[in-house]
Amino acid sequence: GLLVGTLDVVLDSSARVAPYRILYQAPDSLVYWTIACGCSRKEITEHWEWLEQNLLQTLSIFENENDINTFVRGKIQGIIAEYNKINGIKEDDDTEKFKEAIVKFHKLFGMPEEEKLVNYYSCSYWKGKVPRQGWVYLSINHLCFYSFLMGREAKLVIRWVDITQLEKNATLLFPDMIKVSTRSSEHFFSVFLNISETFKLMEQLANIAMRQLLDNEGFEQDRSLPKLKKKSPKKVSYILRDLDARAKSERYRALFRLPKDEKLDGHTDCTLWTPFNKMHILGQMFVSTNYICFTSKEENLCSLIIPLREVTIVEKADSSSVLPSPLSISTKNRMTFLFANLKDRDFLVQRISDFLQQTTSKIYLEKNISGSCISSDDEVFTRSSSLISASPHKSLSSESEGERHFNLNDNGVPTATQALMTMYRRRSPEEFNPKLAKEFLKEQAWKIHFAEYGQGVCMYRTEKTRDLVLKGIPEGMRGELWLLFSGAINEMATHPGYYEDLVEKSMGKYNLATEEIERDLHRSLPEHPAFQNEMGIAALRRVLTAYAFRNPNIGYCQAMNIVTSVLLLYAKEEEAFWLLVALCERMLPDYYNTRVVGALVDQGVFEELARDYVPQLYDCMQDLGVISTISLSWFLTLFLSVMPFESAVVVVDCFFCEGIKVIFQLALAVLDANVDKLLNCKDDGEAMTVLGRYLDSVTNKDSTLPPIPHLHSLLSDDVEPYPEVDIFRLIRSSYEKFGSIRADLIEQMRFKQRLKVIQTLEDTTKRNVVRTIVTETSFTIDELEELYALFKAEHLTSCYWGGNSNAIDRHDPSLPYLEQYRIDFEQFKGMFALLFPWACGTHSDVLAARLFRLLDENGDLLINFREFVSGLS
Repeated sequence: GLLVGTLDVVLDSSARVAPYRILYQAPDSLVYWTIACGCSRKEITEHWEWLEQNLLQTLSIFENENDINTFVRGKIQGIIAEYNKINGIKEDDDTEKFKEAIVKFHKLFGMPEEEKLVNYYSCSYWKGKVPRQGWVYLSINHLCFYSFLMGREAKLVIRWVDITQLEKNATLLFPDMIKVSTRSSEHFFSVFLNISETFKLMEQLANIAMRQLLDNEGFEQDRSLPKLKKKSPKKVSYILRDLDARAKSERYRALFRLPKDEKLDGHTDCTLWTPFNKMHILGQMFVSTNYICFTSKEENLCSLIIPLREVTIVEKADSSSVLPSPLSISTKNRMTFLFANLKDRDFLVQRISDFLQQTTSKIYLEKNISGSCISSDDEVFTRSSSLISASPHKSLSSESEGERHFNLNDNGVPTATQALMTMYRRRSPEEFNPKLAKEFLKEQAWKIHFAEYGQGVCMYRTEKTRDLVLKGIPEGMRGELWLLFSGAINEMATHPGYYEDLVEKSMGKYNLATEEIERDLHRSLPEHPAFQNEMGIAALRRVLTAYAFRNPNIGYCQAMNIVTSVLLLYAKEEEAFWLLVALCERMLPDYYNTRVVGALVDQGVFEELARDYVPQLYDCMQDLGVISTISLSWFLTLFLSVMPFESAVVVVDCFFCEGIKVIFQLALAVLDANVDKLLNCKDDGEAMTVLGRYLDSVTNKDSTLPPIPHLHSLLSDDVEPYPEVDIFRLIRSSYEKFGSIRADLIEQMRFKQRLKVIQTLEDTTKRNVVRTIVTETSFTIDELEELYALFKAEHLTSCYWGGNSNAIDRHDPSLPYLEQYRIDFEQFKGMFALLFPWACGTHSDVLAARLFRLLDENGDLLINFREFVSGLS
């Protein structure tokens, strides 16, 4: 079906969906729960009337949504169970089997009821040289295995947060095998019925665990994670489908650069009529709450993003043998998109209609609040009710410019209303005439492209679009196209006034982030005239401070100032802010947090790619230790800190269009161009000098800007200059030699490296904590490491299993690591039972309470690791 997870109990994907259904969806869930179904309108109406009389009126007495969810599900399950009992109907076999598996899982491994089983699979576990046939159980926090054959029991429990490597291997004996590594051991599983499904779920659960280690507070607040503490129907697919829906939404957002809270509703095969080449292109249509998107089956042939806020009319056109089941979508800028070969057109149209009415209501509400709405309630109702038309001849005029105008500067917050480059452009026409002519030709090429493929967010994006970007975006169009390709245009359009509010709230506020920002302001492109005066510096300060207040988990990180200063040169201040949001939160995930985890992960990916694509250089680079130095300077600043400015902005053009693969390709091309010189280097300093001089020599002969002195070239010695390297030739070379690197391959490699990087950081943290406290206690280093691992494990597990205190109160990242993680009395009781031999007596709870009070030195009903160890010693 079009909806993800509409039917929970039907495992056969080819089964027909009942024509009439009543669905229930909790606000924080990605799946719909089937309440009732019927074969006729009369039958479903009877169900609805019963619900109105017996259920809907009762809901008003509940105070929160969780109670409503529990009540509705409990009531419906009770009715079904009673009906089945009276009529002698047995429950679905798979549901019964899964219930048995849950009971067995909790009993075999001593897990509390809060630990939810996601799925279980038959497989063999290799213990020594002997395979043990049994079942692997995958729960939210653990990977478990159990086997009992020939009187021998084999049991294994591994926490996801302890896994350092997860690989799908192939051997001569077993073509499909999964290897699970921890710090101390390796485990091998084979003979799966469906190894791909099993491995995919393992990856998802390990990723969630790594996310928790990386940012526990953000993890707690992430509304897209399934709510696993709640009592839920124990159906085989419930949590599994929630996780699957979440993974599909993540891929969808990444593919079309959509806001991070956008959730995929469904997708279907179809064709799209493309007027520029007069063809029907085969592909897939994706529908979500605020967007309709399309991508062709053939990679890079054509993609399309249509925000529902831009849609004026959706209509079903007449079917023909040439054009079966066509659907026409018109937008405000008078573009019309024709989709055909849609399998379930009526259902799809109804779905889009529902989302459109929500969007229309939202736009009306925003306009009403901002005081800029000039249409009456009747006009809005007419528009929303006539959005879907069965007639191909009906049309709807788009709103006037006045209606779409939002006044964003009512509060008088001082923000730059134009790009800094327009104010500080120094040109000498006589000197740059040939270059200006070339720039003019580029602008004309883009205008012709817009005329043929459309302009703005609804533009057809094709290989021709990419080719134009690779030739360099004209100076005057950079800001507009960066916003478009990054997806920042969507977030800005749906959050009018948000940036001004942030600037106003953050004015005059001081914290660690603002101190670091002030320190780095005058180091941000100091060679550019725009940042040699207070106007440019003030704009940079406002954007960085506003972002630090928007996202305190990141706050401010070095390198953000360099990237943001370039964004301000080509985009208005508010646009630069949303471009920074797109970079930090979507396009360069985890790059700018305190531990630059994202850059370290991509460093590992780059090492793997270098081994595969430049093998003759790989061993030499490893010996010299150059790769780690490269990644942090090249990747964190998108080459802006290591290349001449006019060349580096061309790299940024390509990055916004193509994503991180461009940076990997370019980095490999730079290594490839310097293979011989690097092989002759004796140490890392010499290797970095070779690469530094090469990058200094990368020129952009098309640039109309006066040359800006580059910091690296100013600091370099008087050695003979390196021959000039043309930036466009270098980019073309990177595509010719390394263009086969795909975005999905990079994501797979990132997962593998993320496990390694985060666990390495955890080990470093543990060593630092132990080294700090070892002199204050009588415990040995090994004992302290074990106690720290146990203490943190108890803290993390409780984030799922619950506790009396708020999870955010139990973790304060601003404190030293010794004091960051805290546990409450309920968690301490679990540790007390593990650590003390007398904890099994009748007075164990009393003893635990007394010891807890003794350890809780500051009386906040929480104890940190320092208090815990000091008290025990």
